[in-house]
Amino acid sequence: MDAAFTEEQDEIRRTLRELLHKRCGPDDLRAAVRTPEGYDPGLWRQLAHQLGLPGLALPAAYGGVGCGPTELALACEETGRVLLPSPLLPTTALVAPLVLALGTEVQRAELLPALASGELTGALAVPGGQLSTALALTARNAGDWAGGGRAGGIQARECGGGGERGAAGEWRLYGEAAQVLGGHSAGLLLVAAHAGGYARSRTLLFVVRGDAPGVVRVRQTAMDETRALGVVQLRNVRASLLGAEDAEGTEGVGGVGGVGGVERALARAGAGAAAVLAAEAVGAAGAALERTVEYVKVREQFGRPIGSFQAVQHRLADLYVQVQAARSAACYAAWAVGGGAEGAEPGAPGLALAHALETLRAVAGEAVQLHGGIGFTWEHDAHLFFKRAACDELLFGPVHRLRAHAAETAGVFGDGATRAGVSA
Repeated sequence: MDAAFTEEQDEIRRTLRELLHKRCGPDDLRAAVRTPEGYDPGLWRQLAHQLGLPGLALPAAYGGVGCGPTELALACEETGRVLLPSPLLPTTALVAPLVLALGTEVQRAELLPALASGELTGALAVPGGQLSTALALTARNAGDWAGGGRAGGIQARECGGGGERGAAGEWRLYGEAAQVLGGHSAGLLLVAAHAGGYARSRTLLFVVRGDAPGVVRVRQTAMDETRALGVVQLRNVRASLLGAEDAEGTEGVGGVGGVGGVERALARAGAGAAAVLAAEAVGAAGAALERTVEYVKVREQFGRPIGSFQAVQHRLADLYVQVQAARSAACYAAWAVGGGAEGAEPGAPGLALAHALETLRAVAGEAVQLHGGIGFTWEHDAHLFFKRAACDELLFGPVHRLRAHAAETAGVFGDGATRAGVSA
């Protein structure tokens, strides 16, 4: 493994940091989260048109830039530094990889260029607050997390057959999903639903337009305003299956008919999302640490800056080591997801995410403490980093479950663990 970044990767980081420095000050951030979308649409268009950020990891054949997970992780480290409110995570790390993995060629050609250009934003709707399980981050994805045919999930009913063999017919969806990242404003919803009733239920993914009749969406009140969440209600909504069910169940383009096909695709998307989230958390932790170091240089007690006290220096030094270790783990996870490590452990992204979230929580907590009384106030930015740490762990953790599942996936405690992140 060559740990050095290429000139292109350094340029991505430098260009994005300069742009975000100009457009994402404290006042800009607070104004953005209070818009109906939960982010600044003008900045999102600029990121899409000038930098191609939404399509950074998508193939050039579908309008993307053609880079990989490493470049996307580097970009997300920069967005994490400013706690950027944007639809980047749900669109680029969740929806686009699933469309690329499971969609038919027609669906790919229709959806991916719009996602890559930023004209269309996406959201993955998973019922029951089971996003981390669906992505195989905290538990094995056995396909029973979308309601299992029972009340409380999202149910799918096929109403008509397709005209040609393998084409999906018309489906109707009914149910509700809460805590959907960007779900209140996304133009495209990928909805995980159970089909086949209680006895023979299985989880499938469906494509639903955000403005489709019967879709009711409300933005949720969240602790972290920079991570917009929504409640999505589906009331007999017309939907199309993502991919086509073939009789043989072959996995590949449109091959969702096989046992575990959707679960495997979700697990692979989860590994990529974990690497991106880890990089984002590392960026936030690094920025919070830098701000704290600058503050202790000027805040005085007993006639001298508190940064001159050995106890404060030791606390900050420990945090610095923790941030650098988390950054190394996040880079390795992105490299492994991109196929750079044939012998890489399958649990690497989950472990990197666990370490990054734990680091962000520790740094944010110390930032609040070392800023003293002002660190507890609403006007200061320290609480924003603390809220990001807490809410990300609620959505994708907790940390101990991320580590436990990564150990199980890697077969640390036995030879019976599943190494693909889903049940056999």
